[in-house]
Amino acid sequence: MAEDVIRKHFYFEGRVQGVGFRYKAMYLASQLDLTGWVDNLWDGRVEMEVQGGEAAIDKMLARLSGDRFIRIEGMEVADIPVETERSFKMKGY
Repeated sequence: MAEDVIRKHFYFEGRVQGVGFRYKAMYLASQLDLTGWVDNLWDGRVEMEVQGGEAAIDKMLARLSGDRFIRIEGMEVADIPVETERSFKMKGY
């Protein structure tokens, strides 16, 4: 049985800008068959919405957290409604 599709909204704090966070998120999303988007915020945080299976989303978060350049010091997360989309994008580009 296929895993249910869920969507989560995140705000990440810490050393999350200027360290390849968005590029790593896009790479992981393509590897894990996730959709959504990621964007840098003016206050130094990164905002992300990601959609797919819960196990794949958890794996993405673990790999982002395990990156030697990225340091996530705080994370807000909320469950949000699933959307229709086909890819994972980096906003602002």
